[in-house]
Formats: sequence, C-alpha cells, structure tokens
Amino acid sequence: MNVAKTLPADTQVLVVGLAGEAKEPQLVELPATVDKAYQKRFGADLASTLVELKASTKVGSTTVVAVGGGLRVVAVGLGGDEPTPAVLRRAAGAAARTAVGLGEGVRLAVALPTGEPEQLRAVAEGSVLGQYAWAPISAKTEEKAAPSITLISARADKAARDALAEVSAVAYAQLVARDWVNLPANLLYPETFAAEAKDLVRGTRIAVEVLDDKALAAGGYGGLTAVGGGSAHTPRLVRMSYAPRGAKAHLALVGKGITFDSGGLNLKPGDSMYTMKCDMGGAAAVFAAMRAIADLGLKVKVTAYGCLAENLPSDTAFRPSDVLTMYGGITVENYNTDAEGRLVMADGLARSNEDKPDLVVDIATLTGACMVALGGKIFGVFSDSDEVADRLLGAAEAAGEEAWRLPMGDWSAESLDSKAADLRSGGSRMGGASVAASFLRRFVDEGTDWGHLDIAGVGYNEGSPSGEVPTGGTGVGVRTLVELARSLQG
Repeated sequence: MNVAKTLPADTQVLVVGLAGEAKEPQLVELPATVDKAYQKRFGADLASTLVELKASTKVGSTTVVAVGGGLRVVAVGLGGDEPTPAVLRRAAGAAARTAVGLGEGVRLAVALPTGEPEQLRAVAEGSVLGQYAWAPISAKTEEKAAPSITLISARADKAARDALAEVSAVAYAQLVARDWVNLPANLLYPETFAAEAKDLVRGTRIAVEVLDDKALAAGGYGGLTAVGGGSAHTPRLVRMSYAPRGAKAHLALVGKGITFDSGGLNLKPGDSMYTMKCDMGGAAAVFAAMRAIADLGLKVKVTAYGCLAENLPSDTAFRPSDVLTMYGGITVENYNTDAEGRLVMADGLARSNEDKPDLVVDIATLTGACMVALGGKIFGVFSDSDEVADRLLGAAEAAGEEAWRLPMGDWSAESLDSKAADLRSGGSRMGGASVAASFLRRFVDEGTDWGHLDIAGVGYNEGSPSGEVPTGGTGVGVRTLVELARSLQG
C-alpha cells in the first residue's frame, strides 16, 4: 500500500466518496483532473451523471462509472453527515470489494477523507480488508493477483507512510486469521494448525513451544486431553513468547482453538455443525496478533497460548459427568461435551499463571448465549474489574471493532457448584455467556487482572459481505488484541 498526493497515471479504478442528501449528492475528494476528463468526454460533470444513475449516499453503497482511457470511478456512499472513522472503514471496504470485482490485480487509488490520522488509518484498513475474499479450493483455481492500492491524501508524508506500514502489518495478520478460519477441518487440525502458527512467526523475535498429546498427558492438561481424546487428530498446546527489551508490562493471551466441533457425544444437529470449522477463531486471532505485535516492535512482553483440539464422538471420547483434572489440579465435573471450549481454555489459563502476567485476556467463539445477546456484529467483553473492562472496550474502539460489556458476578457462578468435583463446567442456560466467563475466571490466579472476549457470532459471517467484513472468517479480535498490547507499553 502506498500514499500519494496526486493520482498515479496508471490508475485503473478510482474510489471517491458520495455524501449528502440523496437528491443532491456531493462528490468528496474527486480529483479535478478526473472530472475535467469526464466532462471533456461526455459533456457533463460526474456528479450529474451519478444523480441520473440514482447513485446512493447510503454508507457502503457503490456505483461504477467509466471515465474513459481505461479509468473507472467507484463512487461509494458516505452517508449524510461528516463521516466517522467507522463509516470510512466500511465505505473503503465496500469500495475495495467492488473494485476487485472489476478485474484481477487492479491498480486501485482511493480518494476518501484522510485529513485526520484516524481517518487515514480507517480508509487504509478498509481498503485492505475489504478486498479479501476466500478462494475456493479447486484444481482449476489459479492464484489471483492482489490489487495494488494507493491512498490519495494531502497527508502523503513520512508520518502517513509510517501509519500505513503499521496498518499493513495488522491487516496482514487479520487476513491470515481469516484464511485459517476458512480452511476446512480436514486441512486445518491441531497438528497442522500448530505448524502453521510456527511458520507465521518464523523469523520474528517470537519463541514457540508446541506440546503434543503425549506431553499434554504427562503434564496434566486434563481439559485438552479429554476434549481431543475422541479424535485421531490429537490435541496441541502452542505457547508463544515475545519479550522485547524495555518492556514493563506482561500480557498473557489465551485463544480457543477447536478446529472442528461436532459437539462430541452431545452431538450438534447437522445444520449447526456445518460452520464449526470456525471454532478455532480465538486461537487464530491470538497467533495473528502475536505476529503483528512483533512486526510493530511494541514494547510489551506478551505470552500467548493456543489451545488446539478437535471435538469428535468415538469410543475414546469424554462423557457428560466425567470428572477431569485440569492443569494445576482443579477438578471439573463435565456437564456437556458441547461446552468443550471452556475446558481447553481452562488448561491454557491455568498454565499462564506460571508466567506471572500483569493481565490475562482470553478470546473464544465460546457461547451461543453471547450470539443471542449481541447478534452477529458485536462481541462480548467480560471482566470482574471495571478498569480491565474499560481497557478492553477502549482497545476495541481504537481498533474499530464493536464490543459490549456483559455482566458477571456471584449469581453467574452459582451453577458451577458440584457435588462430584471442585466445580462443574456449567449447567444453567440462563445467562450462559456469563456462566462460562465465571468458569474461566476460576483458572486465573486471584489478584491477577483478567478479561474475556466472547466472539461467538462475529468470528464467522454466514451472510453477505458488508463493509470491510467478508463472507466467512472475519479475523475479528486481531486488531483489538494489538491495540490492547499497544495500550500496555511503558
């Protein structure tokens, strides 16, 4: 991605904004040379043509107009008010998606409002993330050339170039997370996922350790070994460590990595099972965020855990009512094999205590209850600390990802009482997302700050693409985790 003050001569597609009232839309940031060329060719200004075409100013709506000389303009709606960074991100994403549809390897220039640093970042993020689409796996499919993207901005200086370099690092990481989430489970399972994670951070300052099923069993990781025990694809725990000089804070990240969730013996209905290749989105976000944190050289120590397993029914699968001994010794009475995510996360959280972090944050496609509460656009934030919750919500806002705090307390831990073990993994459907959060909190040392991100519903988009969000894997959480790490720099 580049930034320039003037339109490159070889531009094939130009993105401009369309704002204001629907009857009198105004073109935003349209280079005068383009409008003059259009008038010379067609005898009318571009804005008049867009009015005739009934182009919409609705945010993300796009209209394509051929200017001539091999140049086409994509006018994207910015709404009727001053566009916020969120609006610009959505609009740039929608426009980039339209532009990519006009030709492979298109040379794209984006001229949207970038007067403020937040606007520049939003437009850049939307342009990169919006052009993404998962390519089908086929013997006939050839790798397509990605578009080249140039931002047209009066801010085309070193500060702008540095900002775009940061955006590129984080956006690249999010695209990797999307690819992983989209991979089918016969290709991405614990062993291959661990290998992909190692490859992602190869050559960086991140150290990686992978525990296989034998090491997990010997180490007492009862959650991972139980959940992964029904599959021929045995579980893995991936530990990444990034420790730059000068770091004063230590952040631990724990991600759920269920590469396929059938529900186990509590088998899911067939329709509910189809998208369960996405149940590793939390681990994908953690691994990808680690790469971006290292690329950005953030001055914060980060230790990350990816808890990887495949949940299948078989004669070796774990059962409802089984009592499991988790890493660290806490015993858990399992109530439902389809609530497996919290079990593998418990092992990762308990192991993270040995690192003595200042803050532990976990991220998981954890509960259907969170989907019911917040829908498919917003992820849930949980913490027993107002300060931590505010930090997480602030990181999400800075990253341009929508989040909402949900409650937890003594009431949400009541159904965790067990007569057979130290605690039960759940049991009540009431406040299910909060119950799951309360369970996870039990595996983090008292006195250690902790937060939980439930990305169920937003980690995989079953609907049409919208703004910078594609159909399929979204890579949600990557940007928030990077911003969280940024906020902890000394």
